Amino acid sequence: MSLISGLAALAAASTLSTQATPVQERPETLERLMACRGIADNTARLTCFDTAAGALDTAQRQGDVVVIDRAGVAETRRQLFGFEMPSLPRLFGPENTVEIESIESTLQSASLVGEGRWVFRLADGSVWRQIDSERVRFENRPGQPARVRKAALGSFLLTVGGSRAVRVRRQ
Repeated sequence: MSLISGLAALAAASTLSTQATPVQERPETLERLMACRGIADNTARLTCFDTAAGALDTAQRQGDVVVIDRAGVAETRRQLFGFEMPSLPRLFGPENTVEIESIESTLQSASLVGEGRWVFRLADGSVWRQIDSERVRFENRPGQPARVRKAALGSFLLTVGGSRAVRVRRQ
């Protein structure tokens, strides 16, 4: 799943919950499908399921309902690592989900920008900008291992190869 499709899933999920509806509640189309289980008559239950399943399929195809499996959730969380989105954990289920503490990738490129600070592009598509003013020495060539980890007070530290950690912000 690309970052764009992950953000699209987040946007679709947030539009479903704009009327002060908790994120844990099911969409109405799914509730209608689940309500069919309570119908005793076989013919009426099958008709209900067919109608509700068709409505759910249509809602999913139109983007009104987004279905994402655990692997998709894990990949989206990884791709969004470093972005400030305080309500993100609730979008992906219970509060007791495991938080990502670091990501590992490889350096795609690094370029020096204003005031002697670096911008790092990683192979996973993420872009990180140096926010401290310390000089850093590293082997600036594609393919070097790179690791970004959470640090104190919501900041992040990036290391390339065996370099010292650089304080960075996700772009």
